[in-house]
Amino acid sequence: MTAHRQLKLGAFMRPVSIHTGAWRYPGAFRDANFNFAHLKRFAQTLERGRFDAFFMADHLALLNMPTEALKRSHTATSFEPFTLLSALSQATDHIGLVATASTTYDEPFHIARRFASLDHLSNGRAGWNIVTTANPDAALNFGLDEAYSHDERYARAREFYDVVTGLWDSWADDAFIRDADSGVFFDPDKLHTLDHKGRYLSVRGPLHIARPVQGWPVIVQAGSSEPGRQLAAETAEVIFVAPGTLEEGKAFYADIKRRMRLIQRNPDHLKILPGAFVVVGATQEDARRTRAHLDSLVHEQSAIASLSVALGTDASKFDLDKFLPSIPPTNDSQSSRERVLALADREQLTVRQLAQRLGGYAGLSFVGTAHSIADQMQQWLEEEGSDGFNIMFPWLPGGLDDFVDNVVPELQRRGIFRREYAGTTLRDNLGLPRPANRFFRA
Repeated sequence: MTAHRQLKLGAFMRPVSIHTGAWRYPGAFRDANFNFAHLKRFAQTLERGRFDAFFMADHLALLNMPTEALKRSHTATSFEPFTLLSALSQATDHIGLVATASTTYDEPFHIARRFASLDHLSNGRAGWNIVTTANPDAALNFGLDEAYSHDERYARAREFYDVVTGLWDSWADDAFIRDADSGVFFDPDKLHTLDHKGRYLSVRGPLHIARPVQGWPVIVQAGSSEPGRQLAAETAEVIFVAPGTLEEGKAFYADIKRRMRLIQRNPDHLKILPGAFVVVGATQEDARRTRAHLDSLVHEQSAIASLSVALGTDASKFDLDKFLPSIPPTNDSQSSRERVLALADREQLTVRQLAQRLGGYAGLSFVGTAHSIADQMQQWLEEEGSDGFNIMFPWLPGGLDDFVDNVVPELQRRGIFRREYAGTTLRDNLGLPRPANRFFRA
């Protein structure tokens, strides 16, 4: 590992914990998903811990699961992301603010306008997580009878990215003269009309918001299917991925960086941050007990429902005490499905065991002391399994406080995590270049 290389840390917030049992854990803020005072506290704690970004996931429909399971989910209600992050931008100074926005059920002009606004409100801390939205229930909220096919969603997303970034480049950085003596507010020669006409989209432009502070908000992507990997290699600056092991992480890392070299993109201009569920204890056994207690709070119906969503088929029809039968592919998220099938095969889990694991959190987990967790994170960094992590907390506020108060100082002591922010923008802190305006050269 080169001496200057350090971990990048995001916080995966939905807008709170991903774990189904988190809201039931003793001491948890049970209404945190829809309580701004709590969310502000979390963002400020993350900033105290020098995190790169607060990442807010979003859904365009209730999760497609049975009512008996849905009624137990603490993610059934949450704020609209731009409203929340705009408010958090005024309660924080340094932490990045990343929002999910769909390329399937939104329009490029809306997306470009919202993120440009957030970037200006936050003085350069916005990031766009590009998603293609696989949930079939979302289609019903937008006048469609069924979701688009997997490959079509990604083809549209690629064109969508070109349009949004083109709209962000509508104005030269120095377009606004604001000369009171002459009465000229902006130079019309430094305004570009996009006039895009493509396979999926037709957008004239220009965007009527000045170019974002960062040039473009940071581009984030989370797909790990073949189309998702290629989209990330071509467009992303941060990838949130979900490998189950270090070996899987290293293979993904090498593949994405290889793809970037093939298209002559600098591999250092993309940060790969696997999701990591982190449970901190005073001892290893203490951390294991916390994880076991947390998992015990997941109701069986919720567990089966979570498995059904991940597989794209009704898991309740299977024999719960046998192994999964062969399941044909569906139009839902393929990478999520493959991860679940790999976990079942790797650990030889019955349907019941797999559902219980998935109902809590089945992905990469670091469960231990601050020292052992730092050991694992350092190994991933040194062996090029990642450039950092997108941290998921077991419950809030305690799980977040444990990480910031114990793990962060240990990472700083080792010299693999910052003690102060590098700059004022999200790009500064991630070590990403400011993109040149494709229409106006400096």
